[in-house]
Amino acid sequence: MEWLYRHTQLKLALSSVIGAFFVTFANLICIPWEMTYYDESEYLAIYGAYAFRLIFFVGMIWLLLEYNLRGVNNYSFKKRCLVNFVIVAGSYLLFVLICWLFDVQKIDCMRYSVYIQFLAVFIFSLFFGQIVSMYMERHQKEIEIERLKTENQRSRYDALANQINPHFFFNSLNSLSGLIRKKDEEKTLAFLNKLSDMFRYTLQSDRKGLVPLSEEINFIHAFAYLTEVRYANKFTFDINIRPEALEWRLPVLSLLPLVDNVMVHNAIDSDHKMVVRIEVSDRDELVISNPIYPKFTKPVTNGTGLNNLMSRFELLTGQKIRVEKDERDFRVFLPLIK
Repeated sequence: MEWLYRHTQLKLALSSVIGAFFVTFANLICIPWEMTYYDESEYLAIYGAYAFRLIFFVGMIWLLLEYNLRGVNNYSFKKRCLVNFVIVAGSYLLFVLICWLFDVQKIDCMRYSVYIQFLAVFIFSLFFGQIVSMYMERHQKEIEIERLKTENQRSRYDALANQINPHFFFNSLNSLSGLIRKKDEEKTLAFLNKLSDMFRYTLQSDRKGLVPLSEEINFIHAFAYLTEVRYANKFTFDINIRPEALEWRLPVLSLLPLVDNVMVHNAIDSDHKMVVRIEVSDRDELVISNPIYPKFTKPVTNGTGLNNLMSRFELLTGQKIRVEKDERDFRVFLPLIK
């Protein structure tokens, strides 16, 4: 609420002047008529009386508007109504007192027109406060709705991202156990170093949303070492990325589930050497493609990999990924954010 008050002082003053002008407009148009009943020596007193009335109402309206702005979130309608009435009634008594002390003879404080002017100011200020209250309540609800939407999307995204790590973890442990059984200490240590780098990246992914493509490519370079160990150079990557595209962004850990799917759904051996191609298309999409080598037995999988990635792309970018498949190749097109 404080931001609204700080940024509306000029508008507050302008509204007070305009409001006071409308309240005293009847007195203004009556000035020529009053001059027909008084000689020229009274003209100054007539203009002075109107100027006093105008300035007084400017001050009173400004006070009421400021109160209603400051108290709009803190006071109920009944309390605002009571305080507005007290301010208007007190202002009327002050108006009468000033007219009496300074002998402002051109103003009859007991006329019904004066009562109507103060009543109009009271009604205006009360409804102004109510309108601002309704606006602020709606504004706060909109902010709360947006906050809940953001938190909900973040929770859904975290849940999706957290599904990646266990699958990747168990596959890596299987490769590591094979090295340990072979008692190849040098490769085992190198594998652990690469694995630690990759897990550092995956564990930090919960604090990231969109990342530069260069980070994902670096992750794949580290992953390539693990596949080299696991498949004895029968699983390789062909990466061809334009330099400017490396700064384009996509959801963190977008490539891992796709590469993991290649290993799960394809036979990889001496007769079926796998080459995963990663490139940027003319439509500025990241294309991940691989040849299809069907396994003899259907792989056991929960089917979350590609669906998970689709959901994360829609949550973070509002765009959908494309999948193409023919008899020879499987291709996934990921939209990049420039």
